[in-house]
Amino acid sequence: MGRDPPVVTVTPPRPAVDAPVGPAGGGHPGPVARVLRAVPVPLALIVMIALAGVVLGRVYADPLLTRLTAGAAVGSVLVSVAARRLPSWLVAPLSVAALAGWALLSLRLAAAHAALPGGLGEVAADAARNAIPRLLTAMIPVEPAPDTVLVPVVAAWLAGLASAEVALRAGRVLLGYLPPMLLYAGALYVVGPNAGPAVGPTVLFAAVAAVGLAVPGGRADPAGADPVAGLAPAVRAAVRLRLLAASAAGVAVVVALAALVAPVVACRVDDRPVDPRRYVEPPQVESLDENPLIRISGWALNPDQKLLDVRTEAGATDAGPPRIRLAVLSDYDGVTWRVGATYRNAGRILPATEPATGTDTDTEPVRQEVTVADLTGKLLPAVPTPREVTGARVAYDPATGTLIRPEGLAQGLRYTVDSVRERPDTNLISTANVPAGDAVARVLRVADGAPEQMRRLATQLAEENGAPYARAAAIADFLAEHYRVTADAPSGHAYPNLAFFLFGPRNGGGQRGTSEQFAASFAVLGRLAGLPTRVVVGFEPKADGPVRAADAYAWPEVLFEGVGWVPFDPMPRPDEEPRPVEEDFRPKPEDPPPSEVPAPTGEPTPTPPAAAAPDRRGAKAGPGTPALVGGGVAGLVLLLGALLLTLAALRRNLTRGRLAQGEPGRRIAGAWREVTDALRLAGHPVGADLSAAEVAERAHHTLAEAQAAQAAGQHLDRAGGVDELAGLLNQVAFAPGTAAPAQADRAAALATAYVAALRAARRRWRRLLWTVHPGPLRWRR
Repeated sequence: MGRDPPVVTVTPPRPAVDAPVGPAGGGHPGPVARVLRAVPVPLALIVMIALAGVVLGRVYADPLLTRLTAGAAVGSVLVSVAARRLPSWLVAPLSVAALAGWALLSLRLAAAHAALPGGLGEVAADAARNAIPRLLTAMIPVEPAPDTVLVPVVAAWLAGLASAEVALRAGRVLLGYLPPMLLYAGALYVVGPNAGPAVGPTVLFAAVAAVGLAVPGGRADPAGADPVAGLAPAVRAAVRLRLLAASAAGVAVVVALAALVAPVVACRVDDRPVDPRRYVEPPQVESLDENPLIRISGWALNPDQKLLDVRTEAGATDAGPPRIRLAVLSDYDGVTWRVGATYRNAGRILPATEPATGTDTDTEPVRQEVTVADLTGKLLPAVPTPREVTGARVAYDPATGTLIRPEGLAQGLRYTVDSVRERPDTNLISTANVPAGDAVARVLRVADGAPEQMRRLATQLAEENGAPYARAAAIADFLAEHYRVTADAPSGHAYPNLAFFLFGPRNGGGQRGTSEQFAASFAVLGRLAGLPTRVVVGFEPKADGPVRAADAYAWPEVLFEGVGWVPFDPMPRPDEEPRPVEEDFRPKPEDPPPSEVPAPTGEPTPTPPAAAAPDRRGAKAGPGTPALVGGGVAGLVLLLGALLLTLAALRRNLTRGRLAQGEPGRRIAGAWREVTDALRLAGHPVGADLSAAEVAERAHHTLAEAQAAQAAGQHLDRAGGVDELAGLLNQVAFAPGTAAPAQADRAAALATAYVAALRAARRRWRRLLWTVHPGPLRWRR
């Protein structure tokens, strides 16, 4: 009768979840252990991103960029750490909002550091538009400014966000290292050859990454350190074998990659890195600024035009306000003088350039506040050589020491320039030599076509004066003693203009000009005499205050070894009457060509060189300018005609091959292509998704519209054949080999009629273009 006794199940007590773990016990780690496990990976990410800022900061003039990128690294990683318990989709918006705040703070600090005018909104908008091009065209060292710090700060923050989410939330530490590595590699690429090898930061980067991988993560395994502890013995052995095999394979792959990549990397250690700036076009100037010498004549005709307002705060001497330079022109091709400068975006502090002389030169600091009035263009006036500019964003050419404002000058623009005015040692000039070689080939080059009279004059002055300074002084004295300054002289400094200025008849407008002709003539004669010369355009104000057009002029400079660029003044003295050129320059007519007129013996009336310039080779004169122009135009017309005839012949051969060659099915398909090409030429291409019947219907509408526009309704009946042609095409497509030759002839006739009707409905010039249009020759079938 007895019943079975009740079964009692006894469950052993579980340890408390939050019980602390002893030295040998299991369970969850304590607070200190959790912190120690959670810190290494975020800290490693922060240091790796900050090191990218350190590498990039080597080409910056101030450590502000390194601090801002380090702040972005700390902020981005800490935002992800603090938001680990939030849903993953919420982390990115929070981090981007924090990025916006840090970016605005960075822009404000950079704007204050660079002393840029304008509000934060204006500065931020300008930096967002121009950050990348200005960063890649900035001069080394780069000054931290809003447009040069925005991209690194944003890139550092985004790298921190991506790496923290992958490494901390997903637990993929090695994959989380990818964004900092890409950021670091990008920093190295941007720096390029503009800084030394980053050995120290690179070694530290690798060490920090290794420490982050070596330290265990913050998530403890409740089952213990062995991941297969709870498995059956057989399964445990199999899993351990697979883990061992996978580890061995990973090690083998790493060793193989190291063996393959290491020699390649070692061979590239001594190579010069590629500079990404060579792929980006620096700020450019327009033709008005490329050759400001042509503005001299216009300014001379409007002497009262106010161009600038200048106030000299420091550097004024008893000699008066310093000379202001606008542009340096070093390149001459026989037609025009050009600046030929390469401008790089610069900050407030301009890089100091080594003097071309190799010798210490006396200098004097000058500070001027300049307010732009009616001066236009992009060239920024400044006393040479500028060292610091505040109040305007500038681009700088270190080779010439000239400035531009990429946005262009605007009336009311006010800026301050701190310059270093060089004072050559006059005791060394008289005995100094002039440099030669490739380094100064640019300022020694004489363009082809120099008039023979100019060569003779330069040779005469060089023979009478052996020392370089004596030659330069003789050229300046010759121009000052024999020529007259007039404000209404025509502009121009090409070889014919300079020859007429030097040797033209006085009663015909020769031997007078503005500072444009005086400076250009000196520079050309100096190069013919073996002197490195250039032309400078600027202003010589009489006092502080308005700088007017009458103060604008051009002057030449000569480069001397151990001294530098020395300006010369070839302008005539106001109280001296110029002497006739023939008193000091009488070319010796040794076997002159028949076209050359001998030197006059009575009243001097030299013939303008433009009408009497002999051929330099002593042979018969070549063809004149009209003949050359006519021949060139005729050659272009013939070339164009040959091209059009070739296209027409190719188009005709294409049509003949489609309509008359091959088996009937191929000819019908060719006829259909003629129709579809005609529709495309008419501006109504058909898609590949349309059936033949739909294409025929579109062909009807296209021809009807074209004929209605041209009032050519008599051709409308020809479009009906497209339906028949569409039927033949469907027959060829769905029943290959059934088309007869007569049907192919009919398809060719229908296509020819339709194309002719559609072409006839076009305008006359479009009908001509239709025949030679190269489209059907290259359109894919």
